[in-house]
Amino acid sequence: MSEDVRLVAWVRGGVQGVGFRWFTRAKALEIGGLSGFALNLGDGRVQVVAEGPRVGCQGLLDWLQGDDTPGRVDGVTEIWDTPRGGYDGFAIR
Repeated sequence: MSEDVRLVAWVRGGVQGVGFRWFTRAKALEIGGLSGFALNLGDGRVQVVAEGPRVGCQGLLDWLQGDDTPGRVDGVTEIWDTPRGGYDGFAIR
């Protein structure tokens, strides 16, 4: 049984203006069972919040840290937490 978790990730690099949020949403939908959002921050990072089964959140994190993302990822900082709920699907903000 997979517990539900909350993943908050901040992605650094050339990740704005390259469709990063769109591809992140598409990947979350492909994994399935995840809700949350991807948001451009004023400092050039993208914040990704995902809630759902731990295996799904870990899969999204692995993708964020991998070579398949659009743009250029220089690093990802993440924290794991308890789900808060309140998301309707996976949104681009």
